[in-house]
Amino acid sequence: MKRLFPLLLLLSVALTPVAAQKLALKLDSTVLTKHEVTVKGKRIPYTATAGTQPVWDEKGKPVAGLFYTYYERSDVKDKANRPLVISFNGGPGSASVWMHIAYTGPRLLNIDKEGYPLQPYGIKENPHSILDVADIVYVNPVNTGLSRAVDTLKAEDVSKRFFGVNADIKYLAGWINTFVSRKKRWASPKYLIGESYGTTRVSGLALELQNAHWMYLNGVILVSPTELGIKREGPVAAANMLPYYAATAWHHKVLQSDLQQKDLTAMLPEVEEFTINELIPAITRGWSLGDQKRKEIAGKMAHYSGLSEEVILQQNLSVPPAFFWKELLRKEGYTIGRLDSRYIGIDKQEIGLQPDYAPELTSWLHSFTPAINLYIREELKYKTDIKYNMFGPVRPWDNSDDNTGDNLRQAMAQNPNLHLMVQSGYYDGACDYFNAKYNMWQMDPSGKMQDRMSFKGYRSGHMMYLRSEDLATSNEDIREFIRASLPKPGQPAQYTRKKADAGMPTGQTNR
Repeated sequence: MKRLFPLLLLLSVALTPVAAQKLALKLDSTVLTKHEVTVKGKRIPYTATAGTQPVWDEKGKPVAGLFYTYYERSDVKDKANRPLVISFNGGPGSASVWMHIAYTGPRLLNIDKEGYPLQPYGIKENPHSILDVADIVYVNPVNTGLSRAVDTLKAEDVSKRFFGVNADIKYLAGWINTFVSRKKRWASPKYLIGESYGTTRVSGLALELQNAHWMYLNGVILVSPTELGIKREGPVAAANMLPYYAATAWHHKVLQSDLQQKDLTAMLPEVEEFTINELIPAITRGWSLGDQKRKEIAGKMAHYSGLSEEVILQQNLSVPPAFFWKELLRKEGYTIGRLDSRYIGIDKQEIGLQPDYAPELTSWLHSFTPAINLYIREELKYKTDIKYNMFGPVRPWDNSDDNTGDNLRQAMAQNPNLHLMVQSGYYDGACDYFNAKYNMWQMDPSGKMQDRMSFKGYRSGHMMYLRSEDLATSNEDIREFIRASLPKPGQPAQYTRKKADAGMPTGQTNR
């Protein structure tokens, strides 16, 4: 037995599972593969680079490695005129997976036409990818995807350096500088696209890249934007959700016939006008509004939201979103999704003030997680045992000094070539479409930059591109935005004095 013990010890060490061993990220690595995709009927060859690139500290020492995937069309020699799109998702702990394999990239995960999971899991060609008009890089911030800080950093140093609004913007701007230099893309027209918290990120990056790296952009695309540090408290915050409630109620066919028979985009302007002209002032007055007027306002809210006048009065005209998600279909035994209210869920009890879970997010994780893990390792050939974090540990997140909306405004003011497009789904209750419009109005209250701002609405939720019809339309909107924001040959970046036109920002369209 004594002779056998050393052998057993050796065997136990040899058989220790890989998961129990310490996994180190390669801070600087690349794997290149060649592919083709058919977009708008044309076969497009491209090179995919899956790899990591370091984040450097002030002394030039690597402190993290960010995983990225870069798609470069290989039959275009003139990179000076070839746009580059730099893509971020949100969270802030979310990987850059959602837009990567469901929106703008050359490959598309296997889902049905409305965005629900299908098996077998996998990837197919994306016939709507923007790769025909631009090269794209999908960047994963620290602790998302396969990106990690170096293991020699203390936890408090990692948090201070990476996990906050302004820290995030600062280190990612430096990373972009390195990437653009390595890929020889300084001459290229450049665009940032961000989704959800990614809109906070890219709004801040627009100014940081200009002021700290002297890198000037042609466009910023905000997909399902956050508040961007633009305050909306009290009556404004409470009232601004009503147009989203109306859109959701219309989708679930619970509105009265006079509204339900109208098209969605024909009905919403009426709700928006009521919100601005009547609801905000009514909530502002509080008890001084009087019982009769309060009941009148509650009746109109019930008409537009699908909720009962009774529960609206119980909430003093201020209906929390979580209550709406629980209440709208309560009598039918269902809840609705926060990020996409087309999705419905089932709670343990019908009673309660908020849903038990997010049915839309669980559905998305169901389809995206196996697809991205298969794609990176099998098709892009990037081999690693590190876990791909769909949502990584980045808490606590420092949200202080969030001035990103004003940062974007300042970047646009400084750069006459910089254009903005906002894309929102009408059924998104987390980053709703009406507050996305509100952002634009408050960013540029004078209207001097309205000809460089546009809004696009879609009949889906937070990730509007999951619906196949919106996938095609929203990608085409990006194509048109890129084409429209490229200056004509010889056109200088300068302002010319002209009389400002009154009215709403140009380019606003509803679908």
